[in-house]
Amino acid sequence: MISPDLRTRLAQIRLLALDSDGVLTDGGVYMSDDGHEFRRFDIKDGLGLKRVMQADIHVAIISGADSNQVIQRARKLGITEAYVGVQDKLARLLDICQRLNLTLDQAAYIGDDLPDLPVMDRVALPCAPADAVAAVKDRAFWIASKPGGFGAVRELCDLLIDSR
Repeated sequence: MISPDLRTRLAQIRLLALDSDGVLTDGGVYMSDDGHEFRRFDIKDGLGLKRVMQADIHVAIISGADSNQVIQRARKLGITEAYVGVQDKLARLLDICQRLNLTLDQAAYIGDDLPDLPVMDRVALPCAPADAVAAVKDRAFWIASKPGGFGAVRELCDLLIDSR
């Protein structure tokens, strides 16, 4: 059951911003013998993000990790707002909002760890995967039943679409 407050917040969202590691991925970094890193992305999360974009909700990935895999995944999904190696996620989100003529009152954000807190404290709908750290869960308005990299993003996407 969706609370009336959650329903109201979902209806105003025009931008879904998300962290990558621990949200779009399971947070693990796989390394080959020659030092190459690999990340695991959930296909169902990807379809959810595509559906959100088809519903005229912008999507932005803002990652502190400097990972080319995140950029490649974003391109494959058609996400043009993808940033890696970001030290100040809030400043980046404010820049995105300004360019899209949106406000933070129209933004949802899903993050899993401490660097996500400044953004979560400012958006209309702060969200977290089930396995986020306690401080993030404490600040989240909505918490997925699934962990990062295993359907948490899809859950949020489906909520956003169903609220339309």
